[in-house]
Amino acid sequence: MSEDKRPGWLLRKMFGTKEEERPAPVPVQPPDPKPVAKTIVEPVVEPAALPVDSPASLSEGQPDFATAATDISHVPPPPSEPGEGTPDKNAIPDELEGADLQPVEGAEERPPAGTAGDDPARGAEAADTTSQAFAPEPAQAVPLAPRPELEPEVSTQIFMPEPDAASEEPTRGWWSRLTGGMKRTSSALTERVTGLFTKRKLDADTLEELEDALIQADFGIETATRISEAVGKGRYEKGISPDAVREILAAEVERALAPVAIPFRIDTSKKPFVILMIGVNGAGKTTTIGKLALKLKAEGHSLMLAAGDTFRAAAIEQLKVWGQRTQTPVIARAQGADAAGLAFDAYEAAKAQGSDVLLIDTAGRLQNKAGLMAELEKILRVIRKIDPQAPHAVLLVLDATVGQNALSQVELFSKAANVTGLVMTKLDGTARGGILVALAAKFGLPVHFIGVGEGVEDLEPFAARDFARAIAGLDAG
Repeated sequence: MSEDKRPGWLLRKMFGTKEEERPAPVPVQPPDPKPVAKTIVEPVVEPAALPVDSPASLSEGQPDFATAATDISHVPPPPSEPGEGTPDKNAIPDELEGADLQPVEGAEERPPAGTAGDDPARGAEAADTTSQAFAPEPAQAVPLAPRPELEPEVSTQIFMPEPDAASEEPTRGWWSRLTGGMKRTSSALTERVTGLFTKRKLDADTLEELEDALIQADFGIETATRISEAVGKGRYEKGISPDAVREILAAEVERALAPVAIPFRIDTSKKPFVILMIGVNGAGKTTTIGKLALKLKAEGHSLMLAAGDTFRAAAIEQLKVWGQRTQTPVIARAQGADAAGLAFDAYEAAKAQGSDVLLIDTAGRLQNKAGLMAELEKILRVIRKIDPQAPHAVLLVLDATVGQNALSQVELFSKAANVTGLVMTKLDGTARGGILVALAAKFGLPVHFIGVGEGVEDLEPFAARDFARAIAGLDAG
């Protein structure tokens, strides 16, 4: 068949009479297992030379790109090659050139340069110790110890104190501590009195201002009126010195407090003599128990403490600390335990050990919370089931800083627990210490102790004359 009669001849005639020769297929080579990195050669672009008088070429810090390629003086030598003028420590001296350098038999082989052993301060084998320090040791089977048997849980525990060395603390006299603690109250009163009666006649306005000052110090309306009347008696429209006013103030306060200043006594015919401490939160019941325990121990009584404030874990631990300081055993349960049940166990333990006095702490409760006051009544019922006469003393701890609120506390706690006596604390933290006078005038309850500080010795039996002269800013006299 001629070339013009082959299939596709029309197309060949239109575009060419002969087919284009196709290249022969190139055989596919298997890929090289190790890829060869290709070197890419980028064209070097020659930077344009800057003019000689160009500012860029004359300024300091600007490189000269025209001569940078040939200037190699600034390039440091590579780390493997010594710099110019630096001796090569690996070079062979001329006298050993061509010698057969073989290790001497018996000589210590030194590690290659650059390894840890090359440092003579670390030793020849320092390089090996680092790698061996982290090598895990083969695990060894450890025989299991026999599991101890758990003891049965004890609901009530007795914590016996350990012997404690007697501490030597400098002590101050009671009058010094009392006046120091009552300084805020006495200062507030004496400043008002001095301002009222300095270069002024004693008239109705002056007496009214004196009465207001006494009421602000929480003396109460009745006591404030009686004191102002005593100051004005026989001195109306006459001058009076501030010292004379303070003397009258001290005399009237002593007269009001003398009937309630009754010392606290332990009835030895009742054994154990049960003392129940009550009061609101933060009044200082637990601290007062510890201080009172020290005084009773000094009188020769044997004691036991009961951590009846089971609502606060801190109160339980605090009472244990006081037990350690006073060398007194403490009956305690876990936090949240029944306080009435603890009081029952504490009475039985104190009776079994022959303790003279049992001091029971209770949880702080507000006087207006009926549920908490009912819990206090439950404690009293449980104790009276064992001893109908117990508790033999119910001491209400009052915080002097609450002021007039102390009146409602005494009223409601007396209804719930038949309060037998008062302990006034924190007289050093208020300028209204006259609340004690108002309490004595309204309720007439015995005031056994007052506290004027945080120290152990800062709780003392209440003395009406000392308190009256301290609050008026006078000497003991």
